[in-house]
Amino acid sequence: MAEHYRLPVSTETIRRVLREAGITWQATKTWKASRDPDFAAKMARILDLYDAPPADRRVICVDEFGPLNLQPRPGRGWFRKGQPTRRPPTPAPLGCGRCSAALDLASGQLFYRFRDRKRWREFLDFCRQLHRRFPTGRLYLVCDNYGAHQKAEVLTWRADHGIELVFTPSNASWLNWIECEFTALRYFTLDGSDYPSHAAQETAIARYIRWANRHATPKRRFAVNSKIRRPDYLPNVA
Repeated sequence: MAEHYRLPVSTETIRRVLREAGITWQATKTWKASRDPDFAAKMARILDLYDAPPADRRVICVDEFGPLNLQPRPGRGWFRKGQPTRRPPTPAPLGCGRCSAALDLASGQLFYRFRDRKRWREFLDFCRQLHRRFPTGRLYLVCDNYGAHQKAEVLTWRADHGIELVFTPSNASWLNWIECEFTALRYFTLDGSDYPSHAAQETAIARYIRWANRHATPKRRFAVNSKIRRPDYLPNVA
């Protein structure tokens, strides 16, 4: 019969062992991998536009930010110890807003428009707005595979106006550079908020975007030296 021994180990010893092994306390996260059969080709196309954008053309990342429903949102802030702000329970739905947004990589600036819905008509109208803002040269619009983006009316219009829609692989929204801007936008305008109206919420979002645009710089070096640049990054790509 095997003998059992009790080996007392201090907390400091455990700390040193874990540190030497490179083990840290981290949160578990979920990840929905892309099964797009053309994943590698689509990713390479987008990264090529990010790394070497055409000199006489513009690369713009487009997506919808939202849904912008009215509800108390959790967040962090500076408060006296033990006296954080308390939010009321989530109220009955009071409608839901949407925000179409675009990130111009050449300037690093964001452009936006608030809408009640996000159908193909709203997307096409936003594309027209971008075309009016950048009337010369070809536009490359990086966007996801949402059905409204691939509507026949949208595809016909963009073909007639020198615009190319560059679609991210399915379940790979992280390849759209604007998602990084959405993270900051959500942190500074939505986290810890409890807006009384959609107008107040939209005012806060618009104010942040104006501030960000005043401090914007051209977007370069997307995920440099990151493992996500490997074509085999997602092992279960079909």
